[in-house]
Amino acid sequence: MNPNMYGPPPTQFQPQYPAGPPRGPTGWPSQQQQQQQQPLQSQPPPQQQQPHQQPQQQPPTQQQQQYGAPVTSAQQPYVNGNYQQQLTTSMSGLSVSGNPLKPSQPPIGMPTAGVGAPVAAPSGPFNQFNSNAPPTSQPMPPASSGMNFNNNNNAYAAAYANGSAGPSPSPAPPVSAAAAGPSPSPAPSMFPPTSSASNMAQPTSAAATMPQNVPGGINQMTLNSASLAGLPHMPPKSSAQQLPPTSTAPGQALPPVTQAGGYGRPGQPQMPPGAAAPAAFAQPGMPPQRPAAGGAPAAAFAQPGMVTQPPSVGGPSSNPYGVPPPGNFPGSYAGQPASGPGPASAPTSAPGAYPGAPPLPGQQAGPQQYGAAPPPAVGYPPQPGQQLQQPSMPGYPPQPMPGYPPQAGQQPQQPMPGYPPQPGSYPGQPGPGRPGYNQPPMPGAGSMYQQAPPRRLDPDQMPNPIQVMIENQQAAGGIFVTNQPGLLPPLVTTKFVVHDQGNSSPRFIRSSLYCIPNTGDLLKTTALPLTLNISPLARIGKGEMEPPIVNFGDMGPIRCNRCKAYMSPNMQFVDAGRRFQCLMCKVTTEVHPDYYQHLDHTGQRVDKHERPELLLGTYEFLATKDYCRNNTAPEVPAFIFVIDVSYNTIKSGLVHLLCSQIKNILKHLPVDQGQDKSKVRVGFITYNSTVHFYNIKSSLAQPQMMVVGDVQEMFMPLLDGFLCHPEESAAVIDALMEEIPRMFVDTKETETILYPAIQAGLEALKASNASGKLLVFNSTLPIAEAPGKLKNRDDRKLLGTDKEKTVLTPQTTVYNQLGQECVQQGCSVDLFVFNNAYIDIATIGQVSRLTGGEVYKYTYFQAELDGKRLIEDIIKNVSRPIAFDAVMRVRTSAGIRPTEFFGHFYMSNTTDVELASIDATKSVSIEIKHDDKLAPEENVYIQVALLYTSCSGQRRLRILNLALRVTVTIADVFKSCDLDAMMLFFAKQACFKLMEHSPKQVKDNLIQRSAQILACYRKHCTSPTSAGQLILPECLKLLPLYASCLLKNDAVSGGSDMTLDDRSYVIQFVLAMDLNMSVNYLYPRFIPIHNVDIDDTSLPTPVRCTHEKITEDGAYILENGVHLFVWLGQSLSPSFVQSVFGVQCTQQVNAERFAITADTPLARRITGIIDQIMEERTRYMRVTCVRQNDKLESVFRHFLIEDRGTDGSASYVDFLCHMHKEIKDLLS
Repeated sequence: MNPNMYGPPPTQFQPQYPAGPPRGPTGWPSQQQQQQQQPLQSQPPPQQQQPHQQPQQQPPTQQQQQYGAPVTSAQQPYVNGNYQQQLTTSMSGLSVSGNPLKPSQPPIGMPTAGVGAPVAAPSGPFNQFNSNAPPTSQPMPPASSGMNFNNNNNAYAAAYANGSAGPSPSPAPPVSAAAAGPSPSPAPSMFPPTSSASNMAQPTSAAATMPQNVPGGINQMTLNSASLAGLPHMPPKSSAQQLPPTSTAPGQALPPVTQAGGYGRPGQPQMPPGAAAPAAFAQPGMPPQRPAAGGAPAAAFAQPGMVTQPPSVGGPSSNPYGVPPPGNFPGSYAGQPASGPGPASAPTSAPGAYPGAPPLPGQQAGPQQYGAAPPPAVGYPPQPGQQLQQPSMPGYPPQPMPGYPPQAGQQPQQPMPGYPPQPGSYPGQPGPGRPGYNQPPMPGAGSMYQQAPPRRLDPDQMPNPIQVMIENQQAAGGIFVTNQPGLLPPLVTTKFVVHDQGNSSPRFIRSSLYCIPNTGDLLKTTALPLTLNISPLARIGKGEMEPPIVNFGDMGPIRCNRCKAYMSPNMQFVDAGRRFQCLMCKVTTEVHPDYYQHLDHTGQRVDKHERPELLLGTYEFLATKDYCRNNTAPEVPAFIFVIDVSYNTIKSGLVHLLCSQIKNILKHLPVDQGQDKSKVRVGFITYNSTVHFYNIKSSLAQPQMMVVGDVQEMFMPLLDGFLCHPEESAAVIDALMEEIPRMFVDTKETETILYPAIQAGLEALKASNASGKLLVFNSTLPIAEAPGKLKNRDDRKLLGTDKEKTVLTPQTTVYNQLGQECVQQGCSVDLFVFNNAYIDIATIGQVSRLTGGEVYKYTYFQAELDGKRLIEDIIKNVSRPIAFDAVMRVRTSAGIRPTEFFGHFYMSNTTDVELASIDATKSVSIEIKHDDKLAPEENVYIQVALLYTSCSGQRRLRILNLALRVTVTIADVFKSCDLDAMMLFFAKQACFKLMEHSPKQVKDNLIQRSAQILACYRKHCTSPTSAGQLILPECLKLLPLYASCLLKNDAVSGGSDMTLDDRSYVIQFVLAMDLNMSVNYLYPRFIPIHNVDIDDTSLPTPVRCTHEKITEDGAYILENGVHLFVWLGQSLSPSFVQSVFGVQCTQQVNAERFAITADTPLARRITGIIDQIMEERTRYMRVTCVRQNDKLESVFRHFLIEDRGTDGSASYVDFLCHMHKEIKDLLS
């Protein structure tokens, strides 16, 4: 294979990882390595001998056994209890030769940098927090490999192949015929063919094919990859992508179909079966591989040091490990004799077969095969009852490489979409009980589903989130007591009740690791990130206690003299209670005389159970004036509504809608703990090309309007009466809301401002010396002559290319500077954007990002369609728990320290996270690094302090404490991972890195990091087993799936099929979101609703997010927190349609305006399900109705995250195989 086929090499982020194995210039292993790898995949491990041979013993000095698991020989029948899920089908049959992820190739005609070329910098050194510097065009010097990340996340070091500073020169990849369409189809040989046999059929005798599996600890699951068959892919959406990824050279016709049912090689004469193989895989433009001596195919199967198996005679194949086949397994026929025409044990070999492989379509494999073809004609694979033999005999064509059409005389391993069914496979003949296949095919699939391979892997055996969540609910649901350090909390999706006994609730703070390696080197070896995900104002669960507020009066909070940590259960009182020792820094501090108390016989204070700060993990202190700005108590915060009243917003109905609903919205203002009603004040500003303030003082008969026409120098024209309490001024506010739509009804203003309007809100808060939040409703790009004027730079073609960061970073820094000014005042900005065209969220959104706000987007807003969604979003926004003018600091034990911060906030130094506001749905992710060794016998302590102004104007401190364990063994680290926290960190980090690096670098880093984590586990924590097995740690068994989901997520992978604003919006959404949101945003919830129980009140159990779970007579909800689809199958029962929508069939359902109109128990149940989903989410989602075969179905399919992406991104199976290959490369 041409090693440069896939464009420039993936660069690795230098400071993060130890070096992997030597790789070729593209970052995949070089060709020679691939050839050495292949036998490894297709040959059974040496331990798999015939029964009469001695099983090989494990070497005495082996890797550290995990948790004392016994070393056993090959005959071990069970593997790791129920944790070890065995996939007895080969990953290696699915070896991926190319990158299964969409290669990011430079546009044609774009020169690629030569070796030694400087790394091109982004158009400006976009700085995470301050971003003040004007954009520069100077190239950045390549960063040195030893460089540490600074807290501004400014740089990864770029490292290219051969240590050069630039990418290796790479010729333009050959364009395949399949890629001629408008959107790039996957490159040749990018996807492995998926073998088509079931995971139970084993052609050779039981002993010969029993995969060697020495059990490791109970903390892992194993996918045995002796022959993993793949899933059928979703058909590509455009006709240009209809062809399978065969490697057809440009200008060549598609390979002809031979009589024998295989594809001929392009440009080669067809060979009769049994003829000598040509040089393997000679392809135009690719170096041929030399055949090994003796005419055996080159490196295809013969591996040095491996014993070849003599053909075993006759016996029927058996289930692995001596387990009888389950009765309900697809295609299992109990007691069926292995009979058939043809000789019983002819030693002929099936072309393309390999030991341990399932038979090809059309072969029979003994008792478990069904749906087999009739006796084949000349050139067909061997007859039923024939034994497959080691195929490394001379004269047999080699097994086709992934992505290549099979040689003549071989059956294609999977029918390819768009091709007629091959001889020997019956179109439209589903096998008995095959999951997902006894239903009619999905639309647009053509004949693909009917001619699906007769045997295939049961994907339900692969790790999936639904199963993991159900198991965790059963194991960890109920009460979670936080009385021990390093307790792994339940999953975020599990329903549980926290009993706080010294460690903070996982709702407020989660660590990615609950058992920390004692040195930085050990942490680096595991490649696991040590991160905290902090959501300090998260909502508590049902039955949980709000953090109590402790008032020390004038004495103020008790703190350690040296490190300034606050009093917590982790302080030890000594010297009869007169001093306490801080466990963070080990220094002792005098106890304030007013705080003194005697100790009991155990050394605990006698008043411990009356003091929350000595007992709980989460509590609050009332702050003294020393903790306030300018040492004066703060004012009550305010919400200011800043409304665009230009032509667009009047015409779309936005202004009328807002004004008619303000009264309702103001009923939901936040109420502080211990108060019975809200104290928050409100104010109103409108703007078009000028800014208008309103006096709503309760003593006025009519509201007064003041216009500031000089937008260059914004000032506050009102001193009194701008901010008022909504109850006191209710009548004046009502009059104003009737007046505003009337005043601007005939406006012709289309050129608007934005910066001066935000500045006006900031000046209003400054004038009343209050913190607060601006809700800014804006509809167009600010192009009027005023500060903050922007130009239209819409160019969505750049998305997905190396130049995308030029349009994803701000075009000017004025909005960043405005954001910083807002932070100084404690003024947070939430942007509600109603755009019909480009509005540059990448630039204007900086104000929200830096002030802890967020962006809401309603493209093509129409009041009657989107009005409910907008009002619900505003109510959710203003009603949730919120802190203003906040500063957060994370303190840790000696030996570790926080280094990187990701989220919506501003940092003026390296330790303090400044948040103009933070609410219940936001989180900040923090990476922690070692700066010293930790003592393994001691715990690590973390304390987060959030100093803030509450919504009633109280200055308070919220304290979160967490104790983690320390270990010297890697296995302990892998036992205590929180994958959800880890994935949210990876997602936020990736969104930041996209501002500095190409999307390819960011994705490659993620794949590399995931592979390193799993390779480390494989190397250090499992018993030596065959490299053909993929072994996953129990805590991280969903890592490959979630990594694949993150790589496909619009925030990381959005290409030119979405707008620049959409892309910037989802990036900001990910940066701000909390853990609850992230789980379903990465892996959407897919809920069947056609079979709901109308008496139930809970949400139906979701199914896996793949087209396999869809039936034509079904109805489903798919939601990820941003989008909600209701999919209706074309054979959906008329009674369901009638009782939910009140019409006869799905074609009559109004898909444009989704509405459940009927008033039946079923309709109420489905409405209840949708309402319950909406309530759980931070945003009110627009409901999109998709009928089967609608145009919109391709959008719906995009979110079926386990399937192959419409952009050619890998399916879950393909990605799992690719990860397996990466892991094997790292281990070799």
